[in-house]
Amino acid sequence: MPHHILVFYGSYRADRQGIRLARYLVRELIGLGNHVDLIDAKAIDLPMLDRMYKEYADGEAPAELEELAGKIRAADAFIFVTGEYNWGIQPGLKNLTDHFLEEWFWRPAAIASYSAGRIAGVRAALSWHGTLSEMGMVVISSSLAVGRIGHSIDADAQPTGEGGGALERAFPRFAADLAWWAEAARVQRQKNAPPY
Repeated sequence: MPHHILVFYGSYRADRQGIRLARYLVRELIGLGNHVDLIDAKAIDLPMLDRMYKEYADGEAPAELEELAGKIRAADAFIFVTGEYNWGIQPGLKNLTDHFLEEWFWRPAAIASYSAGRIAGVRAALSWHGTLSEMGMVVISSSLAVGRIGHSIDADAQPTGEGGGALERAFPRFAADLAWWAEAARVQRQKNAPPY
């Protein structure tokens, strides 16, 4: 069954390479029959967190927050595409996620990390795992990690070389894991109201 999946990407850098991975995921997930939206933190450009979406009175939240809250609530699953900054997570993506809380609840999340080096952003992925769990998502066990991003995915989001080949081999399991959890969560939400 097709799912509505949001792919979040958070780099604000001028020469960002990770957008290639985000676009690859969008294309491949659509190819599996899903409805997929790319949520680019730089394009939305939320201000640094002052008030969360839930802290606004009904109808008073800025339009971009209202629209994004609706997309998050309507989604079946999320993918967070993250680079690694000094062993940590990207501030742009973290700022975007922190504007919301209950909107994330009771859905699965997956992590796809990348870096210019061979470590592939896995330290950021580890940090995201705890953060997303705390925000009410179930983080799936499958992950993607793409090292040497500029050599592994070209400007047209096509996998290249050894790194690209590894991505293509890992993607089917990643997508199947996310789809299983998305369907399980959807069925459970239809069967029983969330406990809180």
